[in-house]
Amino acid sequence: YKNIGGVNMQISSKFIIAVHLLAVIDYLGDNEKVTSNILAKSIGSNPVIVRNVMGNLKEFGIIDISQGKSGVLLTRKTSEITFYDVYKAVESVKEEGLFHFHENPNPECPIGSNIHKAMDIKLETIQQSMEEEMKKITIADVLSDIMKEIKNIG
Repeated sequence: YKNIGGVNMQISSKFIIAVHLLAVIDYLGDNEKVTSNILAKSIGSNPVIVRNVMGNLKEFGIIDISQGKSGVLLTRKTSEITFYDVYKAVESVKEEGLFHFHENPNPECPIGSNIHKAMDIKLETIQQSMEEEMKKITIADVLSDIMKEIKNIG
């Protein structure tokens, strides 16, 4: 977590891991059975972490997991999976929102007693803006950029 002036940013690496694994699932497509071990190898992460993220994505209906020959599959096209969908699936942002205040501002202090009132609406606006931007970006956008990079290298 990044700490910015006493406010904790609460987005973990699970979001990036989730986008990465969705890209791998689509990239391998029908050519190879996708397993948590294959995903963990690509991501460079522990298979347990990958399975945890996969569980979140399955719970939100973004992937389907089969022990049979199909392995892990996307439930919809990458152009229909937004960053916002992934964020909602894997991030446990509580009701209080993305920003978490320090617990005990001094009520005797003119700043401490008013900081929440001064910041709450501003931080809520920032979170709403971020979420609206996330709704505009899809996994297909990421894959498109990856494919451009692969062509540039090759």
